[in-house]
Amino acid sequence: MSLRIGIVGAGANTRERHIPGFQEIDGVEVVAVCNRSRESGQRAADDFGIPTVYDDWKELVHAPGVDAVCIGTWPYLHCDITLEGLAAGKHVLTEARMAMNLAEARRMLDAARASDKVTMIVPAPINLETEPTLLDMVAAGAFGDWLEVHVTALTGGWNPGAPLHWRQRRDLSGNNIMAMGILNETVRRYVGHDRTVMAHAHIFTGERTDAESGTARAVDVPDSLGILSELESGATAVYHVSSVAAHGSMSFEMHGTKGSIRLEGDKALVARDDSGWQELVVAPEKQWGWNVEADFVDAVRDGRPVTHTNFEDGLKYMAFTEAVQVSLREGRKVELGEL
Repeated sequence: MSLRIGIVGAGANTRERHIPGFQEIDGVEVVAVCNRSRESGQRAADDFGIPTVYDDWKELVHAPGVDAVCIGTWPYLHCDITLEGLAAGKHVLTEARMAMNLAEARRMLDAARASDKVTMIVPAPINLETEPTLLDMVAAGAFGDWLEVHVTALTGGWNPGAPLHWRQRRDLSGNNIMAMGILNETVRRYVGHDRTVMAHAHIFTGERTDAESGTARAVDVPDSLGILSELESGATAVYHVSSVAAHGSMSFEMHGTKGSIRLEGDKALVARDDSGWQELVVAPEKQWGWNVEADFVDAVRDGRPVTHTNFEDGLKYMAFTEAVQVSLREGRKVELGEL
């Protein structure tokens, strides 16, 4: 079965991963592209040999020569393009940060359930290589009952003169704050879902220059975020996320009654009993990794279930981000069940 892909939003991740990934698969063609401007769309077409450039994403979505749409835009268009794509009978793969908010995510999930087309979100790409082995260990009870989760994502650096980034604009990124959703998606794969959330945040540079207009614009997405979550299992999760920590690091620690997991860079370490941390050795037959484009194609061609990431799981991390925003706005602990 041949599959013709249309690209809406040819940003860095789309150019580095999705377009080359699709073009490596037999019987798959990237046949159309639409970007923020005709010029940038044409550059992508020239760079990757894509035959058709559209000025309007709706024209691409409704083109009869397109079977599936890959959405590489910022979150502010994910819902609109997904709904339009499904209505037009197209399969949909959308970039991470499923939507602007929980209401949009619910609309997307409802439309997906009413459709016979494949829908998929680009998954959190953290430690995919070791995940199948770790999940087997979790399922076998190797770590016991979860007690504590600690997520550190300290990145970026102090640069108040840098221009405004789209991630610092809520009208483009919605409720998503830095990598919060991707971090939560990763955590819940191992330890389950959140019951309550309490959050604190800070914006260190309140105004930056918009590079497109040259004018000053308010920053309305935090530079620093702390989250305290109670999981449905009763475990406690603590997140510290920052974009101003020049010499920071990223790591996940999950501690249970029988052992612990630590995800650090591209390594996974485990500790059981009193043995201390040991790097996890993955059997060759269980080695995994980035397989997003092939997974999407397999789901379309062969009906394989989407696991990384389906819209149901996307809705759950959007509920988490919604709870964080409510907590920040109202200064209280938020029950996810109330959303």
